[in-house]
Amino acid sequence: MYLKLLRPKDWAKNLFLFIPLFFAGEFLDRTKLLHLLFGFFAFSFIASSIYIINDYRDREDDRKHPTKCKRPLASGAVSPTTAIVICILLIIAGFGIAWATRQEFAIVLAVYFLLNLGYCFGLKNIAILDIFILAAGFVLRIKSGSVIADVPLSEWIIIMVLLLAIFMAIGKRRDDVLLKVSSGMDMRKSIKGYNLELLNVLLAVVSSIIVVCYLMYTMDPDVKVRLGTYRLYYTGVFVLAGLMRYLQLIYISEDSGSPTRILYKDRFIQITLILWIISFAIILYFKDVPIFNILRNLF
Repeated sequence: MYLKLLRPKDWAKNLFLFIPLFFAGEFLDRTKLLHLLFGFFAFSFIASSIYIINDYRDREDDRKHPTKCKRPLASGAVSPTTAIVICILLIIAGFGIAWATRQEFAIVLAVYFLLNLGYCFGLKNIAILDIFILAAGFVLRIKSGSVIADVPLSEWIIIMVLLLAIFMAIGKRRDDVLLKVSSGMDMRKSIKGYNLELLNVLLAVVSSIIVVCYLMYTMDPDVKVRLGTYRLYYTGVFVLAGLMRYLQLIYISEDSGSPTRILYKDRFIQITLILWIISFAIILYFKDVPIFNILRNLF
């Protein structure tokens, strides 16, 4: 139950730290990978401390929620005092590891912590702003990865991660609105600033922008020269398929809750993500292999 308090399943979000190294073509550098692994745990500990603070403040409201009522603090499985002690230990461990890994990383992590602390203490109640704060957390993750691995961070990566995070946050808010409609209760104060019509429009707009931006990225002349390939746009198939599947889950299955949970259970999205990673890995790391050179010339 104490492990559940940390929400380790949500640590998957912190894999975004590895993105800058992957796109820099240096993912096989063991030293940088080791540093990123330490950064992953540091970020995870701080993220878990935020989850505990959030659950501590929202434990009364969470008891009214159909799924959040099972959280350790809301259910009473873990006492508030114990949760606070664990939270303090996580903060000390997280910033300790971050400082030992790279001091600049500790500063970025502190920005993430303070931003999310503000989110827990009231900013999450402001509609639209709550979505951008959640999205900023993912941008800070890739910034952390860039700082730890000492690799440049492309503006394209920042834009794509920001848009994708906004897209998923909108999906979560839509799920909250559906819960409000079915239960008649506001699960969070910011929900008063949303309705299904608005969120449906926002999903359509943001998903369209994501596809356009990704295709612009794949056809950007500087990107083509840096990666040494002119066939990046083929990977757009997986991006489009993943977005379409997520929209299908939202509109048909009405399953837009936690993106992390969807990632763990939906085979279509898992396969799409794996194929996208493999396609990019081939482009970045195996472009000099003869068989891939032949395929590149054919297509």
